[in-house]
Amino acid sequence: MSFIILGLAGDFIQLVPDGTLILHGAIIIIMVVVLKRTLLRPINRILEERDRRTRGLLSEAEQTLVSIDQSLRQYEQTLRGARAEGYQLLERQRAEAVRERERQIASARELLSQQTSTEEQQIRSQAEVARTTLSKEARKIALRISSQILGKPIAREGE
Repeated sequence: MSFIILGLAGDFIQLVPDGTLILHGAIIIIMVVVLKRTLLRPINRILEERDRRTRGLLSEAEQTLVSIDQSLRQYEQTLRGARAEGYQLLERQRAEAVRERERQIASARELLSQQTSTEEQQIRSQAEVARTTLSKEARKIALRISSQILGKPIAREGE
């Protein structure tokens, strides 16, 4: 104890540890306990609360991201379905247009075939009439030529 008093009273540097070292250690321990109770516990509670809230907000944000991801997947799936339905509709309309075109072509061919057949019959009948007329005219001309060559009228076969 005398070292403690000498250490506190003197103006010299002491190289050997004395009782003040224990006093300083006790003061540090008391300060740590007091600071833990008065300062560090409330700060730790505030930090824990902040961390809890942050984790809560992060988990809420993660849930929101999961929800958005699900909504996006559902939207993309709906979009793919709508596109497929649109393509099917376009294909049906194209097939219907092709069928209609084929039907119109077949109808036009049938009409053309009928017109061609009618025209061919008319041409045949006109050709037959023309042949008959030409045959009669050829006979008349032949009789006229024969009568001119012979110099006398020739009786016609039908007369």
